[in-house]
Amino acid sequence: MVKQQRFGIVISNKMQKSVVVAVEYRCRHQFYSKIIVRTKRYLAHDELNICDIGDEVLVEESRPLSKKKRWVVIKILNKAVITN
Repeated sequence: MVKQQRFGIVISNKMQKSVVVAVEYRCRHQFYSKIIVRTKRYLAHDELNICDIGDEVLVEESRPLSKKKRWVVIKILNKAVITN
């Protein structure tokens, strides 16, 4: 069985060893045939607490780690640039 992988952006890192990743996907509206953007939020395990808000990450499906957490951060693709 192949594990699913998703690309997303970290939108919250306020938990210990966990992040919330927003994954966007595009689909066609059934009636209007317009392309619409949908967003799905996943709780992912971040063992080393190295993810920051705005980072682009690759997450992979795993066994259930808690009530809502079923994904693991595999690697950080782009670090967020923080400007004040």
